[in-house]
Amino acid sequence: MNISNIIALLCGVALFLFGMTLMGEGLKRVAGNKLELVLYKLSSTPIKGVLLGTGITAVIQSSSATSVMVVGFVNSGMMKVKQAIGVVLGAILGTSITGWIICLSNVGNGDSHWLSLLSTATITGIIAVIGIILRMFCKKRTQNHIGDILMGFSVLMTGMTAMSTAVAPLRESEFFLNTITSFKNPLIGIIVGLLITCVLQSASATVGILQALSMTGSITFEIALPIIMGIAIGAAVPVLLSALGASTAGKRVALVYLVIDVVGAVFWAAVFYSLNAAFHFSLMDATVGMVGVSLINTVFRLATVLLLAPFIGLLEYIVKFFIKDNPEDLEDAAEFDRLEDRFLSHPAVALEQSSNAVCSMARKARKNLSRAIELLYDYSDDRYQVIQNKEDIIDKYEDKLGTYLVKLTGMELSAEQGREISKILHTIGDFERIGDHAVNISNTALELHEKKLSFSPEAQKELDLLASALSEIVLLATDSFTNNDVKMAQKVEPLEQVIDGLCDEIKIRHIQRVRNGVCTLDQGFSFNDILTNFERIADHCSNIAVALIELNQNLFDTHAYLSDLKTARSQQFVNDFNRFNEAYHLEA
Repeated sequence: MNISNIIALLCGVALFLFGMTLMGEGLKRVAGNKLELVLYKLSSTPIKGVLLGTGITAVIQSSSATSVMVVGFVNSGMMKVKQAIGVVLGAILGTSITGWIICLSNVGNGDSHWLSLLSTATITGIIAVIGIILRMFCKKRTQNHIGDILMGFSVLMTGMTAMSTAVAPLRESEFFLNTITSFKNPLIGIIVGLLITCVLQSASATVGILQALSMTGSITFEIALPIIMGIAIGAAVPVLLSALGASTAGKRVALVYLVIDVVGAVFWAAVFYSLNAAFHFSLMDATVGMVGVSLINTVFRLATVLLLAPFIGLLEYIVKFFIKDNPEDLEDAAEFDRLEDRFLSHPAVALEQSSNAVCSMARKARKNLSRAIELLYDYSDDRYQVIQNKEDIIDKYEDKLGTYLVKLTGMELSAEQGREISKILHTIGDFERIGDHAVNISNTALELHEKKLSFSPEAQKELDLLASALSEIVLLATDSFTNNDVKMAQKVEPLEQVIDGLCDEIKIRHIQRVRNGVCTLDQGFSFNDILTNFERIADHCSNIAVALIELNQNLFDTHAYLSDLKTARSQQFVNDFNRFNEAYHLEA
């Protein structure tokens, strides 16, 4: 086997992976969002979860894709960890269907004239022609996606054929035959399967390679079984990678995939090899072909699912033991648990719970903004992902609080309670928008990092000054709201006007720097995006403070209040404005 065969093998693997991806994506597009919806709704019991995970993975041809979807659902709070474990068990079983599809590549290789019509080349060719016709000449999206499915299948089968052809010379290689048959230690086989799967990021592709090798006649049951066990463990790697930066619950689901495969491999290896030591199974030296590899893969996965399905609760306990609850996540859960409908008949209690929840939302929005600003100075993928995850929580606060308070308005309320509800309803949107702008800033930080851009010393100095002013206004707005401090809230609008002036002046200076060639156009776009987000965050802080002042003074016209404030500035307003203007003054 020379370098050409190795390149052909890698080409076959690439085609196999691309075909599998294309087929799976086409299936998902044909179903629209139904697969995700079904996955979410029909996993209420462990048995349903296992069956559902098996079925969907059989359709989309990837246990990793199913498990990554489940991690996403758990991460967003739509699904509990216990529900997800059942789906993951099903996904681990469902992925074995790919091996049986691969067996079709061996159909028609006999001498029968009629069977030759069902050969891989014939089937692949017919399916490819139908697929390309649907893809190129049909106008309906569904038909285009069906064409993608058929083309994906054809590419997958072509890749499998390429792999088989590439490894065909190995059946004549004494070195290979001696090497592959020297795996007397099952641990070595497990490690080999694990490493190859880690590299390829696909259990199906590794099983495909093993099936291709089985065509050389050198793969025995003794060799195949441990490799398949290693493949199962290695399949957890893509799922673990998908959970980087996920919530605690999301990380637990990713870990349970690994736990299931490791426990399954260890348990069945111990049972099987102990029995083999006692009874010396004759099948150990039996040669296995494509069907044999697929059968071993399916039986092993089915045995693992049957073994662990009754212990879903124990699996949940194990992953909770290894991944402890984040105190902040526990706080979020406690806040959401407070907003119960049973409190609605007691408006005072319900309002107190709502106030606590919105104050928590305010603190989270402020903290996420702080994270985003820090990201501009010191980028990290982990911190970037944390910002995205926390934004999902902030959005959830807005949805749950808005719904809960609307229900509460239907109850008999005092005038004071009505004002408090109005204050919260007026401000939760602003807190949510501050969170949105934090995400925008983090995206700009990502762009700067990827393009390896940095600002000039002058631009950076101006940005530092503006970031300090922004941090202070956000602190004033959130603290005045959470403490119901009107006097503190009155300091927000003077600072907001200072920030508006700063943003305008900094934009003019930066445009001049771009014209003079001190800063590039790319830097200019990113810098302008940051300024725009800073300015809008200050506006939302103003909205929060004004809502607090108005509702404490029984006023309800924000625009009229701000207009009066700007035309007839009080001495206190002027003093605050001058103080902030002096503190955040740009040097000439």
